[in-house]
Amino acid sequence: MKTQKSLKNYLDELSSNSPTPGGGNVSALCGVLASSLGVMVCNLTIGKKKYLEFEQEAKDLILILEAFKNDFLTLADKDNLSFDKVMEAFKLPKESDEQKTLRKEAIDKATMEAAIVPADVINKCKDLLPMLELIAEKGNQNSLSDAGVAISLTSTAAEGAFLNVAINCSGLSNQTEAAEFLKNAESIYEDIKKKKNQIISKIILKMKS
Repeated sequence: MKTQKSLKNYLDELSSNSPTPGGGNVSALCGVLASSLGVMVCNLTIGKKKYLEFEQEAKDLILILEAFKNDFLTLADKDNLSFDKVMEAFKLPKESDEQKTLRKEAIDKATMEAAIVPADVINKCKDLLPMLELIAEKGNQNSLSDAGVAISLTSTAAEGAFLNVAINCSGLSNQTEAAEFLKNAESIYEDIKKKKNQIISKIILKMKS
């Protein structure tokens, strides 16, 4: 998502028959939203006497989470660009055997790059989750539900990204390499999902008690 665009323009593009922005872009955007909610809870914590011991940590977390927002935005743009490269590779000429070989190599290279971007989103989600967990535990408890939404969005971002890794890996010629890449991404995603469920269960229990 390009930040200079209005939300309406983005949603109109997302709803159109253009393949970009698509699910990979939206997955990265979920990471942006999760990071932003984390920043919000920190801001709602700072200046409150009840959370004085956590104040400096909250200030430090804001700086880190702002960087995460920018990283996820960059990955959202990269997702669009990587898909465009795949489409460009498919349009290469295929009249001669040499052209067919070059086209196949270009498609494979572009498809691998398109798998790497969502894999980076998954890794970024893995790093984000512990910070959001800390904010949920020590931050303003009046905003506990907001922290919970941030945590849920982080898992959603990872799941969406994993789906994009999977579909790109399915298109690679070297399925041995693809299977290994997919296995690694799935392992990280499954860890995120498991951790997210544990944290959300604690949050719900805390809000019920």
